[in-house]
Amino acid sequence: MKVGIVGAGIGGLTLALMLHQRGIACEVWESATELRPLGLGINLLPHAMRELAELRIDALLADIAIETSALACYNCHGQPIWQEERGRAAGYDWPQFSVHRGEFQTLLARIVARRLGPDTVQTGLRAEGCEAARRVVTVTLRERDSEGEGGTQQRTVDVLVAADGIHSAIRRQMHPPERDPLRFAGRMLWRATTEAAPYLDGRTVFMAGHQDQKFVAYPISEPARRKGRSLVNWIAELRVSPESLHDDWNRDVPRSLFDHAFAGWHWDWIDIPALIAGAEAVYEFPMVDKDPLPRWTAARLTLLGDAAHPMYPIGSYGSAQAILDARCLADCLERAAHGRLTPEHALLEYEAERLPCTAAIVLRNRLNGPEQVMQLAHERAPGGYSDIDAVIPRAELEDIALRYKRLAGFDRQSLGGR
Repeated sequence: MKVGIVGAGIGGLTLALMLHQRGIACEVWESATELRPLGLGINLLPHAMRELAELRIDALLADIAIETSALACYNCHGQPIWQEERGRAAGYDWPQFSVHRGEFQTLLARIVARRLGPDTVQTGLRAEGCEAARRVVTVTLRERDSEGEGGTQQRTVDVLVAADGIHSAIRRQMHPPERDPLRFAGRMLWRATTEAAPYLDGRTVFMAGHQDQKFVAYPISEPARRKGRSLVNWIAELRVSPESLHDDWNRDVPRSLFDHAFAGWHWDWIDIPALIAGAEAVYEFPMVDKDPLPRWTAARLTLLGDAAHPMYPIGSYGSAQAILDARCLADCLERAAHGRLTPEHALLEYEAERLPCTAAIVLRNRLNGPEQVMQLAHERAPGGYSDIDAVIPRAELEDIALRYKRLAGFDRQSLGGR
């Protein structure tokens, strides 16, 4: 069996490593002409780290990432709402890490080249579509280089996996955009990194505000921590008009678009205006997702990661879900490789396991996921409070946190099952 993977992001590269671990050949095609450490920060929760540990990546990741100790939520006055330990500090067998997405992707690409061979990931090839025959899938790839686009190539594989993100060409072929549109949340995200003095314990993810005005930050660099500094990934979020959505995503923008909304957010343990001012560049992203699909799979073709279930960047984080997709799909394809399932049934088993749970997360994230505690504090006490327990009883806070962990699959009880 040979598997073709469209997209060398975190999901696609993780799948390649998991297939190799199970003795299944694969190729990865990436539209970018070269893999560079682009992007900003992501969080890898314990359920994702369990899978990466089985790939023997956890120790390498620990050299570049921050091992997260806690999640702390505050209102827009800097008053605490909720704090909980995370990862090993919370008693999990696996850590939680915060890391620069591009550095993590580069690490995965190096490991793929070392274990599977340097030609496994082929860059400058953008998938345009595919055609399924009885026992194979043929994908059409457009050649790209620094000068622009060229001719096309066709590759034939036994199974095709589209891991090419929210704008997946393969998804568009399966589900035309007029029936599968982007959904804009009406909120814009401005993201950047700033080197600063550590805040709190130097390992905490914190967020402050409410759904219409929020600031999230977390350190992402272990090398910076060793030097007594903190490379802080931060996200400013504001409600905007529907007309603010545009096609030019991930663009460098002036911070004057949003910094006024956080001008007074400097407290004794952190100075948010200083973090905003200290960034070299700020990138703008709309908060978008898509409705859950009725199916991911057609014959020997399926979707993975953001191509399958784009979701708001809340709570369980898309990268972790892509890693869980990869583990499930690799296990199903292993059974097919050993003759216990047909490839078609293997993909349907993968879909049956992963589609319902990711669909539930997509919908729950539209209700703010675990960050709902911040919205409740704002609605019940917009001017602040002297005692959070009088605003939101601790039992209610604990219930919100636990229900989301169970939904997303990273409560301690669920993770103890393997």
